[in-house]
Amino acid sequence: MFGQLYDRALGGERCWVRHDDGRVGRLPVGSWLGGRSADTVFDEAIVALCEGPTIDLGCGPGRLVAHLIERGVPALGVDVSATAIDLARRSGAPALRRDVFDPLPGTGRWQTVLLADGNVGLGGDPERILRRAGELLRRGGRCIAEFDSATTGINVSWVRLESQETIGPWFRWASVGIDCVPALAARVGLAVADVHPIGQRVVASLVTR
Repeated sequence: MFGQLYDRALGGERCWVRHDDGRVGRLPVGSWLGGRSADTVFDEAIVALCEGPTIDLGCGPGRLVAHLIERGVPALGVDVSATAIDLARRSGAPALRRDVFDPLPGTGRWQTVLLADGNVGLGGDPERILRRAGELLRRGGRCIAEFDSATTGINVSWVRLESQETIGPWFRWASVGIDCVPALAARVGLAVADVHPIGQRVVASLVTR
């Protein structure tokens, strides 16, 4: 989806994201990589919500998986980017290069599925990604998913990555407001157990029904 520009951004090239309505936003690579640019309060809080074996869908460079491993929590990251997976493994995070909708190990046996950094909007279809989370969870498991505190409803748009040298292809992405989560979760067999504001961000715990 992100392709080569995403890999190059992780390698240090300055890139940004353009929306189909003309808006241009920062690509938060520093936050994904961790270190001084990371939202450490958020990272610590969301990791603390993960219980038991955890799979991070769209893990990027694996910072959250690495934190879980440091805490002694069994965890696995999944991402399509070869560069992201290489960075994750270098940081000590077990990670698998694969599309999140492809066959994955432990399907139906994970205690926690993690969807952070907007990954509930993957492919512009939050219902599909949350249904996938439900498939991966064991009975009594939960999906820890971040939603957009500044969005109302579901906003689906086309976006692309750009740099000074390259313009990437358009792809669909969704921003999902916390207001629509109960109805969205119910459509995929999940239910909202808790909502956790973390600074300016918001996370919901969704449990299997």
